[in-house]
Amino acid sequence: MLRFLLPSTCCIWIALIANIALAFQARGTAQFLFQDAPFAQCHASTIVEGTDGLVAAWFGGEHEKHPSVGIWLARLSDSKWSAPIEVANGDQIDGPVERFPCWNPVLFQPKNGPLLLFYKVGPDPQQWWGMLKTSQDGGKTWSIAARLPEGIAGPIKNKPLELESAMILCGASTEDQGWRVHFEATPDNGKHWWRTPPVNRSKDFSIIQPAFIHNGKNIQALCRSQKKGIVTIHSDDGGMTWSNPKQTNLPNPNSGFDATTLSDGRHLLVYNHAKSGRSPLNLAISLDGENWQQVEVLENEPGEFSYPAIIQSKDGNVHITYTWNRKRIKYVVFDSTQLPQQ
Repeated sequence: MLRFLLPSTCCIWIALIANIALAFQARGTAQFLFQDAPFAQCHASTIVEGTDGLVAAWFGGEHEKHPSVGIWLARLSDSKWSAPIEVANGDQIDGPVERFPCWNPVLFQPKNGPLLLFYKVGPDPQQWWGMLKTSQDGGKTWSIAARLPEGIAGPIKNKPLELESAMILCGASTEDQGWRVHFEATPDNGKHWWRTPPVNRSKDFSIIQPAFIHNGKNIQALCRSQKKGIVTIHSDDGGMTWSNPKQTNLPNPNSGFDATTLSDGRHLLVYNHAKSGRSPLNLAISLDGENWQQVEVLENEPGEFSYPAIIQSKDGNVHITYTWNRKRIKYVVFDSTQLPQQ
């Protein structure tokens, strides 16, 4: 059945959408990381403030799961993003397969040490393995790729959390025995690792891709689930042990999201506020990690706007990257002080 809005109702909705757009334009700016690229599709971006400015990465190739998919990177200099370059791929020196696709890069800059680039290689998420490259010059050049130890995947989608002890805590998950979340940590920028057991049983809560927010030693991980909503778990001992998963009231269409804790203690979440599809893409804010208020609609047109990454830089600005219809990566920056105090 076709349903039509009355003219007055249409005017109200148009005005609301216009007001949202104007409010966002007043707070920040948006641009694409690139207009043209030597790949057909791209997805799963990550962004970090390195020692020499902002760096972003994503996977790109013919299409997701295609062996041509590699890890691509761009750096921001003088308000302009550099041309994309491929910095990692799934070439195999020996074996029956010449090249596997790459997946889900995660950039992270520890307080001490090189810039880290985690990513996955393999035919699919059930069989992939973790890889790591490092950069001593802010992302200009990179080391030879190193495979992570058996059973260690590294951060699956979202950035790690550096603890007061300098331990780097990574939110990880597996999909070979259902969706299960676990946590991994390294005290020395990827040389040695430990990991927790899975924190969930997939038959009760199927969850993956944890995103961290925190309040001192109390850490909260928001997880993607197959139950049309975001699931939360908590740790009060630095990520060693975790609470049972609990459903939040935040809808999500089984799509990746990201979160961050601002320097003033407020939390931001960028996600698809819907139970199906990957539009709209929304930004929400919270004081306690439990009660969330939507503050921006980043995208609300038909299409796919997904897999965002979010950080706060040292100058207080908030930076977001996300997939724009699998064709480009979009970049948004705004002043965090312009957000409501909730």
